[in-house]
Amino acid sequence: MTRHSFDNHLQILHNDLLRMGSIVEKQIFLSMKALVDQKMDVAGQVIDNDDLVDDLQKEVEDKCIKLIAMEQPLAIDLRNIFTSIKIATDLERIADHAVDIAKISIILKDEVYFKQLIDIPKMFDIVKTMVKESLDSYVEENVEEAYNICKRDDEIDSLYKSIFNELLQGMVRDSSTIKQASQLLFVCKYLERIADHCTNICEDTIYLVTGEQKDLNE
Repeated sequence: MTRHSFDNHLQILHNDLLRMGSIVEKQIFLSMKALVDQKMDVAGQVIDNDDLVDDLQKEVEDKCIKLIAMEQPLAIDLRNIFTSIKIATDLERIADHAVDIAKISIILKDEVYFKQLIDIPKMFDIVKTMVKESLDSYVEENVEEAYNICKRDDEIDSLYKSIFNELLQGMVRDSSTIKQASQLLFVCKYLERIADHCTNICEDTIYLVTGEQKDLNE
């Protein structure tokens, strides 16, 4: 395989990851819509579309294995290939959490929310942006932007703590809210995990460009 051909294959990998990212962003958006608007058809769409992400992950992994088998890649090429595999795995897990949230919306489909959902959609908006921007930083090999995105994880952690305390207090005041509040706590936890996966993608970008392994999930 020529260098030009190899670079083309790497570009195809990037495009596959961007396609995965686009689907995952939509999955996050739809899972939020299903939860906030209690739209069961939308929740079903999220669950059904999960196979698209799973298939793309397998496709990326297969292409990476073939690239390694077809040529002995240089060190930077190996970093690129392994980074692609890791990012595909993080995107697949993000999509899984979107499905988890969609399933919770089905559990709560007949519930009247005891409080308007405000902070949870804020978390949704932040993590959706983090998914897109973390992938952009990867494709552009923008280390500075990768670090900046990781800082947004602090916003998620702060919102999570605030919502956790608010829901906990609501359960103490009124035990009839326990089922609903506990499910919403799971939603917040899944959103926090999505933000962590975005941080993983940023760490992978930093490793790809600099060769340094950073742990920014603190």
